[in-house]
Amino acid sequence: MFRVTSTNYTNNTRIRRKIYGIAGALVTLAIPYFLMLQNFRDHIETDQSLCPFKMITGFPCPGCGITKSLIYLYEGDILKSFYYHLFGPFTFLFCVAVIVVLSVELITKKEYFRNIFYSKKIAYFLGITLGIYHLARLIVFISTNSVSDILHQSIWR
Repeated sequence: MFRVTSTNYTNNTRIRRKIYGIAGALVTLAIPYFLMLQNFRDHIETDQSLCPFKMITGFPCPGCGITKSLIYLYEGDILKSFYYHLFGPFTFLFCVAVIVVLSVELITKKEYFRNIFYSKKIAYFLGITLGIYHLARLIVFISTNSVSDILHQSIWR
């Protein structure tokens, strides 16, 4: 059998993935920004979280707090940004880097940092680091909240 491979398909797929990457990073940065512009900050500490995991269990998920962290980062309160999620400011830096690098790659039609963006070692390191951070957050969360407080933060009030 003959095998036909089209290089246009591969190039189009790579271009599409880069555009999706840029769009995802923009959305990640834009949602907290628009929430900040709508004065959501006044309700940020008192309103129910929209995280499905937290709504069901009452416990925060590994990503809980990143939106709040980005809102406070946009307002210039870096300490509060780190308080809500240690990875919030790093998420901001990563998204900006993704937007810049992928845009440059689309313009120049060359790939830079491919070994970093698609590195399994870096992915495992970040995953383990986030897991350890989340475990520490859960320990603090459980030790500072009663069972009724945890249930109050869920839909099972």
